[in-house]
Amino acid sequence: MKRVIVKTCPKTGKQFQVVQRNWPTLLLPITGLFALVWFLVRVIPKPSRATYPCQRMAVPLASAFVVWIMGLVGSTIAYRRAKFMLDRSRYMLAAICAVAAVAIVWTAISATENNPVAAAFAPSEPANSPMGVAKGINPGRVVWVHDANATSWDGSTGNWWDDKNTDPKIVDAMVSSALKGLAGKSSDSQAWDALFRYFNKTKGLGDAGYQKPEKIVVKLNMNQERGSDWKPDAGMPSPQVVYALVHQLIKVAGVPGSAITIYDASRYVGDPIYKRIRGNADPDFQAVAFVVAPKNAKDGRIAAVPDTASPLKTKAGTAYLPTCVTEAKYMINLALLRAHTLCGVTLCAKNHFGTTYFEKGGWTPQPLHDTSSRKNPMGSYNCLVDLNGHKQTGGKTLLYMIDGLYPAKNQTAPVIRFASFGNDWFSSILASQDLVAIDSVGLDFLRSEQAVNPVMVDVVGNPDNYLHEAALANKPPSGTAYDPEGDGTTLESLGVHEHWNNAKDRKYSRNLGTGNGIELVQAH
Repeated sequence: MKRVIVKTCPKTGKQFQVVQRNWPTLLLPITGLFALVWFLVRVIPKPSRATYPCQRMAVPLASAFVVWIMGLVGSTIAYRRAKFMLDRSRYMLAAICAVAAVAIVWTAISATENNPVAAAFAPSEPANSPMGVAKGINPGRVVWVHDANATSWDGSTGNWWDDKNTDPKIVDAMVSSALKGLAGKSSDSQAWDALFRYFNKTKGLGDAGYQKPEKIVVKLNMNQERGSDWKPDAGMPSPQVVYALVHQLIKVAGVPGSAITIYDASRYVGDPIYKRIRGNADPDFQAVAFVVAPKNAKDGRIAAVPDTASPLKTKAGTAYLPTCVTEAKYMINLALLRAHTLCGVTLCAKNHFGTTYFEKGGWTPQPLHDTSSRKNPMGSYNCLVDLNGHKQTGGKTLLYMIDGLYPAKNQTAPVIRFASFGNDWFSSILASQDLVAIDSVGLDFLRSEQAVNPVMVDVVGNPDNYLHEAALANKPPSGTAYDPEGDGTTLESLGVHEHWNNAKDRKYSRNLGTGNGIELVQAH
């Protein structure tokens, strides 16, 4: 394809024609045609090859090409029909055919542009190129605990969160391993003491461990929760993980149950979690508080109350945080591992969408949607930086954890198996003291799964824009002066970001000894 443009010589003022060949516009049709031919040649002789990874990658490109061809042919037929009717003064039918021609073209273009592989996320920087300042006792450390024996659900018998399908003893051991690996200690009690002491030292509060009755809040991602019974395949926090964490806090770290609050201010915390904790007759477990959206405040759950004395400033407007957060000294951000149709991924940073109150909307993150979208270009403002840089959220976070036992395709879809893990459940827990590092690792796992399993279609666009902005919050690519408290003091780096070398070795710069970025440690 070519086009002719007219240019003017800056010295002589004369005009001349330049022929430009628009080869990029031919790239997708050519690639789509090749993918279709490749699929047919390989699969027709042996249909079982359709399950091969290379064929799974070819299908979306081939289907997009077929849709494009059908749209082109259909539009041409409709256009010619419209012209035929117009020549015979049948204006109404001509108009209908013309509209049909435009609609067919628009549908075909939309299908091609929205093709998940064509728009699949690709990092904008080379592998092992750390940016930002690593956080934690062991800076930039992310602990990954994987145990396939923890998850045995067959996809149909009972619910995935039943103890016969998710082994609570193995989950307890996984949480223990994550804590010890993160702190670099040999016992759970030593690990908790190290975490609390590191937190207090970095906040200028001295070399102090946990002191009763200091309060701690645990943020869950209950986005799929609607206040009714969970569907058998619902993408929810694992009750075994939540219980293991609470058990650690009460029985190991020495935190009274009355000082612990579990919350999602925009949703409900369902019975599989609530009854597991309250089902323990120990008075400390009975004293754990559950804070939820006011409309869901029932059956022992408490309504979230906004603290208007602690505003959170964003370009999308001013938000307020729940009093259970502002009254606490410590926070644990317990997120989920999954893709997201708006942001590309939902990990620890976006977990705080369930923490915001807006005067005109109530407990909802809706005003933040436009400024967190994966469709926004790299180097643009992202509200997740303000949301996690505030002194009452990220400033209080003692520990970041990601529950990846049963990830879901996205925030509204069922749990899915990972093709990259032998078509089994991901069966993993991640832990870190570095927000940016743990979300970077979570993104790498999700994008690598999408590469072999196109069911992960939502990790597209620029889901890492917020990671770049957060890592370089003191001087972000967008040039934004991030100041979530609105007090004139802008943020420093929120952590370190980079991508691993490859999906097989999963090595970051600290693993390779090449930089001061992320260290991914697999604990057993």
